[in-house]
Amino acid sequence: MRSRAAQVALTAAAWAATTVLVPLLAAAQADPVPGVSVERVLFGQSAAFSGPAAELGRGMRLGIQAAFKEANDTGGVHGRRLELVTVDDGYEPEAAIRNTRRLIEDEGVFALVGGVGTPTSRSAVPVADEAGVPYVAPFTGAGFLRSEPHVINLRSSYAQETEEMVERLTRDLGIDRIAVVIQNDSFGRAGLAGVRAAFEKRGMEAVAIGVYPRNTTAVKTAIVDIKVGRPEAVIMVGAYQPVASLIAWARHIGLDPVFMTLSFVGSNALAEELGPSGAGVYVTQVVPFPTARNSRVAAAYRRALSAHTAGAAPGFVSFEGYLAGRLVIEALERCGSAVDRDRFIETLKNAGSIDLDGFRLVFGDEDNQGSDAVFLTVIDERGRYRPATRLEGAVKR
Repeated sequence: MRSRAAQVALTAAAWAATTVLVPLLAAAQADPVPGVSVERVLFGQSAAFSGPAAELGRGMRLGIQAAFKEANDTGGVHGRRLELVTVDDGYEPEAAIRNTRRLIEDEGVFALVGGVGTPTSRSAVPVADEAGVPYVAPFTGAGFLRSEPHVINLRSSYAQETEEMVERLTRDLGIDRIAVVIQNDSFGRAGLAGVRAAFEKRGMEAVAIGVYPRNTTAVKTAIVDIKVGRPEAVIMVGAYQPVASLIAWARHIGLDPVFMTLSFVGSNALAEELGPSGAGVYVTQVVPFPTARNSRVAAAYRRALSAHTAGAAPGFVSFEGYLAGRLVIEALERCGSAVDRDRFIETLKNAGSIDLDGFRLVFGDEDNQGSDAVFLTVIDERGRYRPATRLEGAVKR
């Protein structure tokens, strides 16, 4: 017979083995989390990689990938690499629906990140919501996304951007004759709703409204419509190609008000399309200036961008993509090793304040939008952006 000491030792060993094996067995028996394995977490992105908005999708993808590489180079998150699979929706809602289903059902992604556009997000979110899949940091400020249960917004809303525009036009320049040109879809309507809300606060109305079709540069009719209103300023809600075309044609026919547009435009691409003729065009931004020397997060972004793609030019869109990637990483870090979709969403909603190298995000139970910041920029005579603290009127060309 075993001695009492031997029996105690055997019992202790058996108990120790049980405490190790039970969690392992439980984990083995638990339902697997889509997109999550011991080695990786897989994310999906449906965005425009072709067509007139292609630079927006490419910029967001570049920034997300730079953030993921930054984390992967130091061992990933809780030992898991972060990977991104992307598909092109051409900025079309029907393609966004197909892509979202493919990413969820065929690719088996854990979450969706960096979707581009209001009409595409409006179509994709119900698909993601039905599957319980997080929809993180879409490149849009549409209001409807601020109340969706599986959506986590990084950026300020279009209502906040357009409020800043109208505030600056009326306060800095004393302008009250403002026209609006919008893309004829849910993005354009979201921007117009923001402008109208800002007008109503001040007892104003648009002097004219022009409309053009999505994914085209067919803006001449819109120009004719707004010219009738003799505007001193024009707020434009669109992507870079039609906005650049509108500005060029308007100036060609002698219509040269103060032009302002939203962050969604794709700032770097807009400046490239316009060239030197872009001088004096104002763009509201929702991320800090990418080349700022006094910004820790901008410096971190530039290092990550360079490490991912040597020679890549910093820009507002890829900076937003980088911050989207950083937000994903922060959420996974806070979740711990036992991550699942519900835990991911709840972790962000209950995160309170998140500090991304000085760029502060705040979430809450009833607040799925992290940042309220809006920054004003202007294209100068050399075709480059510079920060602006106030509007200075038209720039002589």
